[in-house]
Amino acid sequence: MTDTFVIHNTVLDEIFRHALEAYPEECCGVIINGTVDGEERQVVRRFQNIQNYLHKEDPLRYPFTASIAYTVDRKEADSVFALIKENGQTLAAFYHSHPDHPAFFSEEDKAAQTVFGEPEFPEVAQIVISLTKRSISGINCFKWNQKDFSECRLKHHE
Repeated sequence: MTDTFVIHNTVLDEIFRHALEAYPEECCGVIINGTVDGEERQVVRRFQNIQNYLHKEDPLRYPFTASIAYTVDRKEADSVFALIKENGQTLAAFYHSHPDHPAFFSEEDKAAQTVFGEPEFPEVAQIVISLTKRSISGINCFKWNQKDFSECRLKHHE
């Protein structure tokens, strides 16, 4: 059985815009479900990709630049997670882009989302956007299935 992740078109447009603005580097962020102005909706929260900073400071530990990797500052992420909880919202998905690479969930992506082989947020979808020559060329969604991340269906919603 394939899981489905419903994404609103305005959210999809926003994460595509983020990916295009960050190109040729990877972008990253989250999609949040919650009530905004009395309406249930999804919102995008962009994160800063600090990979180039980490690579510059310690290239042995962080051999990749932001053109093929991303890292979110844990303090920034924890602050956003606290606000989500405080506002009664839920974390729906993480997203990031793959500039000039397919929209697959790499071993590095899996490692970034897991601790001791288990995801920190097992119910949260993982969305990967592919760009080729400054154009969106693909998008895929992945969810944890008790053993590994597997592809899920994306359903667009107005």
